[in-house]
Amino acid sequence: MYEEKSIGSIKFWSVDDRPREKMMQKGTEALSNAELLAILIATGTKHESALDLAKMLLKHCGNQLTALGKLTPKELSMPIKGIGMAKAVTIAAALELGRRRNNESPVQVDSIQSSAQVAALFAPLLSDLQHEEFWVLLLSRSNKPLAKFKVGMGGVHQTSVDCRIILKQAVLHLASGIVLCHNHPSGNLFPSQADKKLTRTIMDGAKMLDIRVLDHIIIAGSQYYSFLDENTLDT
Repeated sequence: MYEEKSIGSIKFWSVDDRPREKMMQKGTEALSNAELLAILIATGTKHESALDLAKMLLKHCGNQLTALGKLTPKELSMPIKGIGMAKAVTIAAALELGRRRNNESPVQVDSIQSSAQVAALFAPLLSDLQHEEFWVLLLSRSNKPLAKFKVGMGGVHQTSVDCRIILKQAVLHLASGIVLCHNHPSGNLFPSQADKKLTRTIMDGAKMLDIRVLDHIIIAGSQYYSFLDENTLDT
């Protein structure tokens, strides 16, 4: 008797080509995104290996890990036959651990000198979310970060923000500067009229307390928009 080879069965591959064995021998850096994902998927179907399923899932997400990270377990399990809810939950859990690891090791800066530094601070918190969140970074007179906090959370297209909460925290921390930041889950990089109106409202309120709004950053996936860089802060 002999065992019939399944078309995509990884166990019949060369040991050097199997994702688990390759990782143990050569380290995680040697594996592609699909191979790492295949380790999470673990088993394939009669006709597709775990690596085949991983490639199909990545293709469904445009080969973008950012897009993959935005999917819920239900959304992960729907498009690809062979990825059930159990595997989808495993993938979602791994992606969440990656996000939390980023949050535990935030970018440390002594002084904020550019929009890129602000984007680097907030991207781990906002880039993968499927809803909008509005955050504020408080700065000293020398642009040293004093605190960052969330002031609003909403739906896919907008969030509600109370200007009084922002100004209260700025006064309590004796902040001289404020940087606003929120995300666009849609991926649209540019500010809406509502974004511009809110920015102006906060700027007007802060001015009365001799506090400057230095910038407003919009996080859209792996990209960001800076009101200051684009000369739209005063529009």
